[in-house]
Amino acid sequence: MQLATQIIGLVVAVLVVTGIARRFDWSPPLCLIIAGVAASFVPGVPAYELDPELVLVGLLPPLLYSSALRTSLVEIRANRTPIALLSVGLVVFTTFAVGLVTWLVIPGLPLAAGFALGAVVAPPDAVAASAVARRVGMPRQIVRVLEGESLLNDAAALVALRTAIAAIAGSVAMWEVGLDFLVAAVGGVAVGLAIGWAAVLLRRRLLDSVLDTAWSFVVPFVAYLPAEAIHGSGVLAVVVSGLVLGQQTPRLLSGPSRLASRINWRTVQFLLENLVFLLIGLQLRRILGEVADSSLSAWAIVGICAAVLAATIVSRIVWVFASALARNLLPAWVYPWRFSAAIAWAGMRGVVTLAAAFVLPADTPERGVLVLSAFVVVAGTLALQGTTLPRLVRRLDLPAPDPGEDALQQAALLHDMTQAGLERLKEIRTDDDPPDVIARLEDKQAYRSDSAWERLGFASSLQETPSAAYRRLRSEMLAAEREVLLTARDRGTVDDEVLRHVLDTLDIEESMLEPHDEPTRATAADLRTPANTAGQCAHLADPGDAESTVEGCEDCLREGTTWVHLRLCLTCGHVACCDSSPRRHATRHYHETAHPVIRSYEPGEDWRWCYVDRLVG
Repeated sequence: MQLATQIIGLVVAVLVVTGIARRFDWSPPLCLIIAGVAASFVPGVPAYELDPELVLVGLLPPLLYSSALRTSLVEIRANRTPIALLSVGLVVFTTFAVGLVTWLVIPGLPLAAGFALGAVVAPPDAVAASAVARRVGMPRQIVRVLEGESLLNDAAALVALRTAIAAIAGSVAMWEVGLDFLVAAVGGVAVGLAIGWAAVLLRRRLLDSVLDTAWSFVVPFVAYLPAEAIHGSGVLAVVVSGLVLGQQTPRLLSGPSRLASRINWRTVQFLLENLVFLLIGLQLRRILGEVADSSLSAWAIVGICAAVLAATIVSRIVWVFASALARNLLPAWVYPWRFSAAIAWAGMRGVVTLAAAFVLPADTPERGVLVLSAFVVVAGTLALQGTTLPRLVRRLDLPAPDPGEDALQQAALLHDMTQAGLERLKEIRTDDDPPDVIARLEDKQAYRSDSAWERLGFASSLQETPSAAYRRLRSEMLAAEREVLLTARDRGTVDDEVLRHVLDTLDIEESMLEPHDEPTRATAADLRTPANTAGQCAHLADPGDAESTVEGCEDCLREGTTWVHLRLCLTCGHVACCDSSPRRHATRHYHETAHPVIRSYEPGEDWRWCYVDRLVG
């Protein structure tokens, strides 16, 4: 009963503190650590001991696995050079830099113990940096690099720590260090690939979404434990298996299974990643008790902690900018200096650092001071870098992701998907298929594609778009349908299983009606297709330069009909309405004239569309 009460108390504290932090736009990890520190000195609060085995085996695998599932393997490959430089090169550099500083400032400390602390503080947190990066609107390329780094750096840091601990007990040859890294990397990747593909084969045969989600909770531990048993990197095994499954999941699972898995894993990740920050704060009283046995003075300990914190921060800055200077030799690192500055400052540490500190052997000289230094690094980087990173991003004027460009990419993608679906429908339909069913399928496809294009011109639109009207009216209809269902439930006239099944269908349809975040462009810059997604074809390369001064769809003005958004033919300058408009005059104009390219005629938009190759550019 006491254990259950403590667990509930921790979860409630996490929910309350996180809710308050989000309400006032504070850093949730920092607030949780502060709350934990304060609670650790309150009489009667249990002494929660952060067991390293619990963190490294119980908490770290599911956290890394959840992040790996949502990480694109394509993006990892595209940014492999900067990710490798940060996740391996920077870890090794930080281990040596912090180790040397620690050895110099703590009298009589073995150099191997200094390197052990360097390995402890080397890996930035897998959650904090990317969470802050997304919140402040960093460029997505930076976010991908930080996420890739945080997925892989724990493996290098833990191997370095294991080597340093072995060196404390005796001498370790350089070839043994290299062999340790090689075995950890090869063993971790091999186990991760084996478990990942085994999980793919298993989940391909699971039709029940609950059973499938339950198996997904087992995968990270099944990957971690065998890898560690053969002295490979369990962390690397978890990440690789998660990347494999994340890449294959869209082909494996049904829609309900993917939805259930995504929601469940988001909930698990939220609770675990916030719980560990609260536990970090609760360790301070225990750490201070261990420091009390040190022969060093209080001021000396303060100086040591400050020196370790400074060395940790400075080593990352030095390494990132040194890598940027070497970009002529490493063409894959092509980030501007502003990007490098943001990456260099995004080095917040987290639970792995403190858990690794507790792994240090009990007979390590000045162990209490080393553990306190690790705590100061975690709290200090979260307080210093975590709170100032948003301001730095604004000062650097880094380009935030443009919701308008996102909407344009989504519209182009959905258009191609819609065309593929309609073409497949033509292939499989027979004379026996009811015409009204075919018409309903075609209307549904058109609605999905048209609604995406409609969102592009919302800023200049003075009327409600057809898709917006559909969402509004259908939402009201669903509300009325739900009231009937609830009335039947309250009267007991329908079996509960039937009620739940019908309610599930209503919930799924309502979730599909939820409008996406509309793009809000505060600047006057034209909405153009991003370079990495711009379609290339001969028509877009030479689209024509026709202009027009007409203020509406020429055909609609002549017919007395209305339009939603406008398009300009770049061959002849004809202005016509989009496919969301009732008459679809732009498409009709293409079929009549074969003029291939149109441009958006909406204010603030400069994207073009090729009807022949169905490419946006």
